[in-house]
Amino acid sequence: VQLQASGGGLVQPGGSLKLSCATSGFTLGYYHIGWFRQAPGNEREGVSCIRPGDGGTYYADSMKGRFTISRSNAENTVFLQMDSLKPEDTAVYYCATETPCGSGYWEYWGQGTEVTVSS
Repeated sequence: VQLQASGGGLVQPGGSLKLSCATSGFTLGYYHIGWFRQAPGNEREGVSCIRPGDGGTYYADSMKGRFTISRSNAENTVFLQMDSLKPEDTAVYYCATETPCGSGYWEYWGQGTEVTVSS
């Protein structure tokens, strides 16, 4: 099971970034895939998750209306579109298997991608 996040970078407040999570070694369509983040000195924080089958989604309260998770089973990739970014969104973002969505039980994850929101 491998997951690799990418797409992070430096963005100004109010800006947007789209993160990608490339997966391999398992059938993406059968798994809940979540994003969590971790800022220096902070605990991991759940961001969003997408379910297999119906593609139902979960968002942490502070991300609702700003972030959008999606999935392409054909490309074995999960995406996280982040809009209206705030300085407090600065963190390393990881994608992971999460069963069930919203549980905070992340079983497999790979290297994260760093997001910095600053003017």
